[in-house]
Amino acid sequence: MKILIKSAKIININTIYNGKVVDVLIENGIIKSIKTKLSAEKNTKIIEGKNLHLSVGWMDMQVSFCDPGFEQKEDLKSGIKAAAAGGFTSVGVISSTNPPIHTKGDVIYIKNKTIDSIVDVYPIGTVSFKQEGKDISEMYDMHQSGAVAFSDDKKAINDAGLLKRALLYTQNFNSLIITHCEEKSISQGGKINEGITSTKLGLKGIPALAEELMVSRNIFLSEYTNAPIHLANISTKKSVDIIRKAKANGLKITASINAYNIALDDSALIDFDSNYKLNPPLRIKSDIEGLLKGLLDGTIDAISSDHRPQDIESKNVEFDDASNGMIGLETCFALINSNRKNITLETIIETLTTKPRKILNLQQPIIAEGEPANITLFDPELTWTFEKENIQSKSSNTPFIGTKFKGKVIGIINKKQIYLNK
Repeated sequence: MKILIKSAKIININTIYNGKVVDVLIENGIIKSIKTKLSAEKNTKIIEGKNLHLSVGWMDMQVSFCDPGFEQKEDLKSGIKAAAAGGFTSVGVISSTNPPIHTKGDVIYIKNKTIDSIVDVYPIGTVSFKQEGKDISEMYDMHQSGAVAFSDDKKAINDAGLLKRALLYTQNFNSLIITHCEEKSISQGGKINEGITSTKLGLKGIPALAEELMVSRNIFLSEYTNAPIHLANISTKKSVDIIRKAKANGLKITASINAYNIALDDSALIDFDSNYKLNPPLRIKSDIEGLLKGLLDGTIDAISSDHRPQDIESKNVEFDDASNGMIGLETCFALINSNRKNITLETIIETLTTKPRKILNLQQPIIAEGEPANITLFDPELTWTFEKENIQSKSSNTPFIGTKFKGKVIGIINKKQIYLNK
C-alpha cells in the first residue's frame, strides 16, 4: 500500500525536518521519500489538509483496557480503537485487571492478543503479587515475557521495605518501577481534593500532603537504592517542587501527570458529577499552574490520558460510592492543547512521544527515509466538538461530551496499517 501525505508540517525536535512543511511517501509501511513536493502515483492513498501536522506516533504510558476480567467496561480491541482515535500508536496497559498482570502468563496473554494491532500494546506488570502489597511479583519472568515496567497502578506501595527490595531487584535486568504517590493514612478514603470545594460540598477531602509525603519517601528510596523510579499521577505544585529539587541533585527520578489535572480544578465538582471523581483528584488553580511550570522547565517528563473506563453501574450511583476515573484517550491531546497556555507545541509533542519511550527504554521511532512509518497526524488549530458518537471506547464515562476543543487528531499510521478519524 502506498500513502502520500501532502504538505504536512513536521513537529519533532529529533529530526532535521522539524518545523518544515513536506510531502511524505510511505510504501509498505516504510517512509520511502520526504520532499518539498512529491507526485502521487497510481493507486496511492492521498492524505491532505489545510493545516496538517505530523509527528512520530504518540505514546500513553498509563491506560486501562480492563482485559481480562472487566470486559464489560473495555477490552483490548475497543481500547485499541480508542487509542488510535486519540492519536496513539503505543500504549502501556496498567496491571489492574482480573487477575492482575502478575505472572508471565498474564503478560503473554496481552502480547498475543494485540500482536497484529495498529497500536503497540506494552504490558506493565505488578510490583507485588496480585497487587496485595505483601510479596514481590514474578517481575523477572514478566520482564522476559515482554513487561516493560512494573506498577501496582493506583494502589500505592505503602510498605517501604517492599518498594526498596523491588527497586534493588529490577536493577538486575534494567527495568523500572512506576508508582502512584498516596499515603493512605493521610488520604483516609477521601473523595475529592481537600479545600474550599470539599467543605462546601460536605465531602471528605484528600489533602495534598497525602501525595507530597509519598513523593518524598519514594525519592528517598530511589536515592538509597540508586535505582530509577517513575512517579506517576503527580497533581500538586509542591510535589513538582520536590521532584524539581531531586532532579537538580542528580537523582534518577522521572514523573508524569494526567491531562485532566492541567485542564480542570476542583470547582468542576460543584454539581456532584461523578465523571469528575478521579484519583488523583482535581486540585486547585495554583496546583495547575505548578504542573504547567513543571512541564515548561522539564520537571514533568510525560503526560498520560489515565484512560480508565467505568460502566454505568460504577458511575451512576451516589458520589461517595462512584468509582474513580474517566475515559481519556480520545480527548487527551485536545484537552492538553486547549489548556497548554505558553507551553510550545513542540514541548507537548515531546511529552507524548520521545520522553515516555525514553522512560520505558523503548525504541524511538524516527521520521526519516528508510524508517518504519510510526506516525500521528493532527491539526493543532482545528476547533471541534466532542460528541458521544465520537467515542470508540466501550464506556462513556467522560464529562467532555459537548465540549468544544482546539486541536484534533486526524489519524495514525503504524505497522503497515492506517486509521483515520471521520
